[in-house]
Amino acid sequence: MVIRGATPADEDAVLALFEELFDPPGRRPRGYTRERGILLAVAEGGAMIGLASVYVDLESIRFGRRCWLEDLVVTARRRSQGIGRRLLDASTAWARERGCTHLELNSAVTRTDAHRFYLASGMTQTSLNFGREIER
Repeated sequence: MVIRGATPADEDAVLALFEELFDPPGRRPRGYTRERGILLAVAEGGAMIGLASVYVDLESIRFGRRCWLEDLVVTARRRSQGIGRRLLDASTAWARERGCTHLELNSAVTRTDAHRFYLASGMTQTSLNFGREIER
């Protein structure tokens, strides 16, 4: 056995493994779907320089079918080259192809550079999220 990072070719197998999380005593979360996308920005030569992961989140009474952008990252040395914008646009297209009416994400309050990027990319701040870290 070897342990290695997942590749796009692994997506179906990875999603099948997620199904095992729902075996007893687990359970399938309300609204769960296997429909996910992992979008990669790959430079000439094959180096991965960015990633976005998106999934159809839920049917909202207020918004309709909503897509969630869980992760968006561009390697530090390649930022401000339009890669993040292309990943964001590809995430939006992925959501549109699946009938979603909104693409949403959370961003930590400390990530002010990311907030500027999202606003400059045409996103708007639509809510405030609240959380609590749970001590173990």
